Amino acid sequence: MYKKPLIIFEGIDGSGKTTQITNVIKHFKKKNKKFVKLREPGGSRNSEIIRNIILKKNNKFDKYTDLLLYIAARNENIKNIISKNYKKKIILIDRYIYSTIAYQCYGMGINRNFVRVINDYIVKKYKPTHIFLHLVNEKNLKKRLKNRLINNRYDYFKSKFYNKVQKGFLKLLKNKKNVTIVDSNKSIKENKTIIINKINKLI
Repeated sequence: MYKKPLIIFEGIDGSGKTTQITNVIKHFKKKNKKFVKLREPGGSRNSEIIRNIILKKNNKFDKYTDLLLYIAARNENIKNIISKNYKKKIILIDRYIYSTIAYQCYGMGINRNFVRVINDYIVKKYKPTHIFLHLVNEKNLKKRLKNRLINNRYDYFKSKFYNKVQKGFLKLLKNKKNVTIVDSNKSIKENKTIIINKINKLI
């Protein structure tokens, strides 16, 4: 009987994490593994409604409103999906608690203790088994965001903001034992092999 870890894919916009999640899903389907895939914000029905509000290009919220909407979307996922599938199926999440800290604290300057308290209360025991942190250089970031067919308001921040967020991710995660750093400046195929080999060991 295989294990059912909770696996998180983190990184700034354009870092390649969504592409690699798609590769993992194809691998799981081929191997007939039971899994659940979520994204943040989004995932459950109510979370997708919140996502549309948060990411709509013309919407401009105060940074605390933004934070609380993200937390609300996460709460809906935990209550309706994660809690029901935890340790029953493999759970893949495109962004989770570390994105909130990196973007809202390191990027937008919200007090980290405030975010930690809310996160801890909402997340409870549903902590990640393993985290893949995707990194990207400024040149590739600009190229990828420019080539996106559909953009949201987070795709229009300046390079300085993304640099702060990526440095925040590194401060949070680089020394954790359950983290794999993925250099997404390398080929998709090379990183796919690294990620799937690691996940095969986890399950």
